[in-house]
Amino acid sequence: MGGSGIEHGFPHLDTVRAAVHAVFKRLSYDTVSTFATSVLPVDVAFDDTEDLYLGAQRVARAMVRQLRLPDARAVVGFREMEHAANVELTAGPEYFIELNERFKKHRRDIGAALAHEVMHVYLHRLDLSFPGTRDNEILTDTAAAYLGTGWLLLDAYREHGPFSQKLGYLTPEEFGYVLAKRAEFFGEDPAPWFTSPQAYDAYAAGAARARQDARRPPLAGAGWAARLRYAKDRRAAQDPRRTGRPPGPDGGYAFEGPPPRVSFRCPVCDQRIRVPVRGRLQARCGLCKSLLDCDT
Repeated sequence: MGGSGIEHGFPHLDTVRAAVHAVFKRLSYDTVSTFATSVLPVDVAFDDTEDLYLGAQRVARAMVRQLRLPDARAVVGFREMEHAANVELTAGPEYFIELNERFKKHRRDIGAALAHEVMHVYLHRLDLSFPGTRDNEILTDTAAAYLGTGWLLLDAYREHGPFSQKLGYLTPEEFGYVLAKRAEFFGEDPAPWFTSPQAYDAYAAGAARARQDARRPPLAGAGWAARLRYAKDRRAAQDPRRTGRPPGPDGGYAFEGPPPRVSFRCPVCDQRIRVPVRGRLQARCGLCKSLLDCDT
């Protein structure tokens, strides 16, 4: 996992949204709701006085408990390797994880590496994956962030002069985006847990981008410019001389009918929702159960 260069922004946002949708669809609203509490900093704290191997196994067990995986011994080793970590995806019952030997000197980041690798185990047992290595790794990071362990991956992001580090395949801002989505859904703010100032800044940037999802038409919170564009598209869609209209900006909405309806992506889980075109109304997402105020 990881790489030498640090990419910023939101280049993988479509895949991230698809990953959040896949997590809800595979697990269901009821199961996702059981992850309301993240793994806590006290459970993954790791100082120089603790035995390296026993401490790594303790942190790995905390990840296993967070994801409700079968309780089994986590065997964590260290060796020289190109990537940050590797996990053996077997039927179990034990969990075999290898970490890059550099983590022997950077114990504070062992939890982040284990969060990613144990999530690989969880998704493997769910039989949930995306085609292609890159997209599957993005799914893994997104699931970790949404289900309560991935805040550690963002906290491992640091830039101090010539030194820089980032774990995972999402950009720091994309981690912030997923964590902000989680915070909105569960009402749990991870910001006090960040020890890296850069992580906090990335979380703020991701949260700002996440708020934009709630301001896309036909959601009632859309800005005036987006509302004007939506009204224009709605008139065009209702023109009998036209046979259809492509989705609006940012893949946001599309008109169908008759009778006139508009479809759009849920800002919480990216599920496609269809509602009548008849002004103010509330729509409940069938996947994540969110109640959305709309002005169609």
